[in-house]
Amino acid sequence: MLTFYGKSFISRLLIGTALYPSPAIMQEAIRASGAEIVTVSLRREAAGGRAGESFWSLVRELNVTVLPNTAGCRSARDAVTTARLARELFGTQWIKLEVIADDETLQPDPVGLLEAAALLIRDGFAVFPYCTEDLGVAMRLRDLGCRVVMPWAAPIGSARGLVNREALKLLRARLPDVTLVIDAGLGAPSHAAAALELGYDAVLLNTAVAKAADPVAMARAFRLGVQAGRTAFEAGLMGPRDFASPSTPVVGTPFWHAVS
Repeated sequence: MLTFYGKSFISRLLIGTALYPSPAIMQEAIRASGAEIVTVSLRREAAGGRAGESFWSLVRELNVTVLPNTAGCRSARDAVTTARLARELFGTQWIKLEVIADDETLQPDPVGLLEAAALLIRDGFAVFPYCTEDLGVAMRLRDLGCRVVMPWAAPIGSARGLVNREALKLLRARLPDVTLVIDAGLGAPSHAAAALELGYDAVLLNTAVAKAADPVAMARAFRLGVQAGRTAFEAGLMGPRDFASPSTPVVGTPFWHAVS
């Protein structure tokens, strides 16, 4: 069972609501994924008047937990303001915190992220911070009171998978009591499985499903990948070896030779 700030979930896949070919496909893909938590951008929800209301109605029909995010924010002040607006609109203390430093890579700004996280935690928010795989930043977020940390696998939408696998392994080892969610950069179900095999608690993705030729089938594939990765982690993966090890024992086994 996966737990976020005292609330339990069965699915270890979180999914976004942007970029789908149509609202109907978005709904169908989210259902196929089995996700119980969806991320929603305040800017998208608030834009367009009736369009925003229609989108919010579609999300409510899914009967999922909504995790608003501060996507697009470039400063701590902007992120805090957006989070407070999201709390009023969605009626939740949960916030996925994004403070972006660079427009090209969408890499998080560690200074702004820590500043915003501190302010929001003091304001009663349950913060889900989006960060890189930097151990120092993750430890500081934990010390501020973040019970969840969301490092990227690779830049948002890049589909590159676990680029810095060793750093992600180190994060998992050094933060055993923090719920860790891989957020961004996954492109294939095998990437999601690899993250869960490392002991990560969940993954969050959007583009890999929404931009697939068949988003519904891809959502289903990611669901299976997450389940396989978690099952493998719990079963206990065999460690890599430098040398071969025979799968069939030969000691004490008779060998038969033809006699001419």
